[in-house]
Amino acid sequence: MKSDIEIAREAEKLNIKYIGEKLGITEDDIEQYGKYKAKLSLEYLKSIENNKDGKLVLVTAINPTPAGEGKTTISVGLADAFSKLNKKVVLALREPSLGPCFGIKGGAAGGGYSQVVPMDEINLHFTGDFHAITSANNLCAALLDNHIQQGNEKNIDTRNIVFKRCVDMNDRVLRNVIVGLGAKTDGFVREDHFVITVASEIMAVLCLSTDFKDLKRRLSRMVVAYDYDGNVVTAEDIKAVGGMAALLKDAIKPNMVQTLEHTPVLIHGGPFANIAHGCNSAIATKAALKMGDYAITEAGFGADLGAEKFFDIKCRKTGLKPACVVLVATVRALKYNGGVSKENLSEENLEALKKGIVNLEKHIENIKKYNVPVVVTLNSFYTDTEAEHDFIKNFCEERGCEFALANVFSEGGAGGVELAKKVIDTIENKSADFKPLYDLKLPIKEKVEIIAKEIYGAKAVKYTANVLKEISNLEKLGYSELPICMAKTQYSLSDNQSLLGRPEDFEITVRDMYVSAGAGFIVAITGSIMTMPGLSKNPAAYNIDVDDDGNIIGLF
Repeated sequence: MKSDIEIAREAEKLNIKYIGEKLGITEDDIEQYGKYKAKLSLEYLKSIENNKDGKLVLVTAINPTPAGEGKTTISVGLADAFSKLNKKVVLALREPSLGPCFGIKGGAAGGGYSQVVPMDEINLHFTGDFHAITSANNLCAALLDNHIQQGNEKNIDTRNIVFKRCVDMNDRVLRNVIVGLGAKTDGFVREDHFVITVASEIMAVLCLSTDFKDLKRRLSRMVVAYDYDGNVVTAEDIKAVGGMAALLKDAIKPNMVQTLEHTPVLIHGGPFANIAHGCNSAIATKAALKMGDYAITEAGFGADLGAEKFFDIKCRKTGLKPACVVLVATVRALKYNGGVSKENLSEENLEALKKGIVNLEKHIENIKKYNVPVVVTLNSFYTDTEAEHDFIKNFCEERGCEFALANVFSEGGAGGVELAKKVIDTIENKSADFKPLYDLKLPIKEKVEIIAKEIYGAKAVKYTANVLKEISNLEKLGYSELPICMAKTQYSLSDNQSLLGRPEDFEITVRDMYVSAGAGFIVAITGSIMTMPGLSKNPAAYNIDVDDDGNIIGLF
């Protein structure tokens, strides 16, 4: 079979203005970036504010494994299947980060015949949103250090600076650095840190803002440091808001592209779900609901991370109410959870499937806690057997879930029609009465423990001494009623990535905590999770190149 990038390159793409016409969007409503990409204007977004909302479908998955799950592939194929059923649908996805593209997995725009195009441009610089976020973040960092250099009017404690620089690349040597070395004019010597751009608070701020006014308000309240008396110093205090806003004035506009089958797609924002809230922008999702009768979106990594944050952070802050959740799994991934090595996943193994399906079971149980109906789908592989499919189908139906196979990787939208019909039937015949998992007025520790126990299945939560001190400080500063954004490994329900399936009798350790006041949540760092990933021994970058005709190759 052809590679993803070969399929994408050979596809017949329509000029983006024709994709817009399907939704009643004129050329005056978009700002084109070449033939196949465009941004929606803020004027257009304002003009559709009073449109009736469509139905919202969230696509999530079991915990990811080396066997692959294909959540984005399913999201794209499902949208194309809705189009085949003559439904007015808009897909809303996150933008890929350069870090993983060159690090562990190559491209991130779907796969096979279920892709978003232009695939290579989306995966690389796209419309420059991530560069703008990186620049805004580092402008704030530069202004912070300059404020200290120029007299430190706000009495900033240089040992208690919490705002970090960022870069959109996996680069472990930047996790902890010393800045200010050299002459007196080169600044104060201090320890500094980098995070990957998708973990920057500005990424979260952009993705949770509802308009430009809200963006500036959120930027202004970001905590960048503490003074010597323990009071917060914000981005507004160091006069960073206007410059950051100027750099983000285009980045706040959603990007419109298309699937291989010309279904409209909004791709905007890209916070990681293991270290941030893992959802595309609220502006794009809300726009998709106004533009179509159905909006399909996805949340990052497994449902224990992406879906929980979608529900408890994004939906809570924006008023979004999903009508249905599609939970993605594969036979191979479930067998991996059951103890089968990656090399042997192609062999039928019902015993391993029975052991590993408990991971799927836990995610089904978790989603039902939000009062939203679930449709389970298998991203089908040619090595799957009928017996394996039947076992999973029966397992899901016994738990009150609709079930459908999806063959979108090899068949595109046609391979997702069965799934699309199940989703539509579920929306029309099963009620969704969405509610968040916890009350914001609960103490910080209690909210953390509800997530850890109810969603992960932990027996208890341990806190390091510095976290207990930080919890007390955050409560004193008035941040106690914010939701919790858990930073945890994506590979396990626990904070130990080697514990597969459905771990029991484990503890979650919170080793760090800080407030993202602009985004509006408290981040709890668990286990050994890093906010700046590193490269592997053989990163995907080794396989990416440009041929003599200027075409990018090796990006999947």
